[in-house]
Amino acid sequence: MAVDELDTRILRLLLEQPRTSVREYARTLGIARGTLVARLDRLERDGVITGTAPSLSPAALGHPVLAFVQVEVTQGHLDDVGDALAAVPEIVEAFSITGGGDLMTRVVARNNEHLEDVIQTLISLPGVVRTRTEVALRERVPHRVLPLVESIGRTTTR
Repeated sequence: MAVDELDTRILRLLLEQPRTSVREYARTLGIARGTLVARLDRLERDGVITGTAPSLSPAALGHPVLAFVQVEVTQGHLDDVGDALAAVPEIVEAFSITGGGDLMTRVVARNNEHLEDVIQTLISLPGVVRTRTEVALRERVPHRVLPLVESIGRTTTR
């Protein structure tokens, strides 16, 4: 899906000012409200915009410890283990991966002891062979998409 310069401007506003009204976005962009709504509908339909929920901080919710836990799974049990991971509230993301493990999870915890309890829960899941944990010390680049959007927007206008 091609993202043009106007789409890039729309997406920038959505990311930088998520609580602004559609009317105000249209005014800021200098376009008709109907044009904006049509663009937003297309961006949602094409899967570029995937949600409108607020971004929440696990640390502010009392879970400041962040770890990445790689999970090795018994052959043929990837789906079962993936389903079981979804039942662990401290797992905020999980991905199938290539390399030394089968799944990579992003885990949050209240403290190191709590993290150990979560890891023990993972190890006890049927189909889990072993885990490998790496604790994050400091976030260096927060989750972001805007630089990518702007890069794509620049290449489509050339």
